[in-house]
Amino acid sequence: MKERLIIGLLSLLLIAGCTTGQHDQKPFESTIAALNPDQASRLAALPLACMQTEYPNKLGQVLGGKTDLGEPGELHPAFYGCFDWHSAVHAHWSLVRLLKMFPQLEEADEIRLKLGENISAANILTEVEYFNRSSENSYERTYGWAWLLKLAEELHTWDDPLARELEASLYPLTELIVERYASFLPRLVYPIRVGEHTNTAFGLAFAWDYANTVGDTAFLALIEARARDFYLGDMACPLDWEPSGFDFLSPCLEEIDLMRRVLDEEEFQQWISDFAPQLQQGEFNLEPGRVSDRSDGKLVHLDGLNFSRAWVLYGLAEQYPIYSHLLPVADAHVNYSLPNLVGDSYEGGHWLGSFALYALQP
Repeated sequence: MKERLIIGLLSLLLIAGCTTGQHDQKPFESTIAALNPDQASRLAALPLACMQTEYPNKLGQVLGGKTDLGEPGELHPAFYGCFDWHSAVHAHWSLVRLLKMFPQLEEADEIRLKLGENISAANILTEVEYFNRSSENSYERTYGWAWLLKLAEELHTWDDPLARELEASLYPLTELIVERYASFLPRLVYPIRVGEHTNTAFGLAFAWDYANTVGDTAFLALIEARARDFYLGDMACPLDWEPSGFDFLSPCLEEIDLMRRVLDEEEFQQWISDFAPQLQQGEFNLEPGRVSDRSDGKLVHLDGLNFSRAWVLYGLAEQYPIYSHLLPVADAHVNYSLPNLVGDSYEGGHWLGSFALYALQP
């Protein structure tokens, strides 16, 4: 029987009761309780179980010849576990995030040891060598890039001696990823509007967070300029067309998540009124993505969609409380997928803990 990860007793969500379009009532509040140490340990168990597990492995490699072949741990000594490179990266992010939230976590010593073993200066230089192969200019573009910068951002804001060591070790790869963005974004004529890894808005939102946190004004300006180029004129996003069968990101909502960062309040409110006017209605509802088979690695993407939809709606309501009526919608998405996060045949264990944690973070 699948272990439950519901955090506290979650109230029934009275979405049907939100029938007014007015926002002068008492703001809605999320029914999702904060993480406690026990739940944090359960989330930590997911990346700890896979971050140094080499197989099975999906390399996503372009072979230029026999000499390019190698074991995953040889090619990617820092991020070789958790089935694929980007999942390994956000597994490491999850552990850093959990240590920041719970320094006395029961698994803290094991987490610190494994982070130090993987994110070493030598290992990161080998990662950089791989990225610098002539056949790998687009490797992990832009999903893995985005999570690498999210990891770098998390380390940068962690007040701990280990964080300074890991941040310094990671920096050559962080710098390379920023350079890859700077090279790629001016050449991208059209944004990629899909619900999987290559979604441009997702990649830009996480990159924006990194640039804003570390004060990289040139990188930030590039991201904001390209976001405006791609999305400022968008109108009437067809949210009712979503989701597609393998989505773990919402093309419409990811765009909102980016533009709330990029635009000032007046400009954003005008933009979202044209782009997604339905979100302003008090009775707005959005059914969670339904997963028919959690042993299927692609179908289980829809659990990820539920978490990513939730983090967009939480972020929007936090920044602009007039959207607090969306909190029950976000809660419903979390409640659908969170109880099923682990299990013997579960195909999302190597990555979905990160999505759950990002949705649940304060």
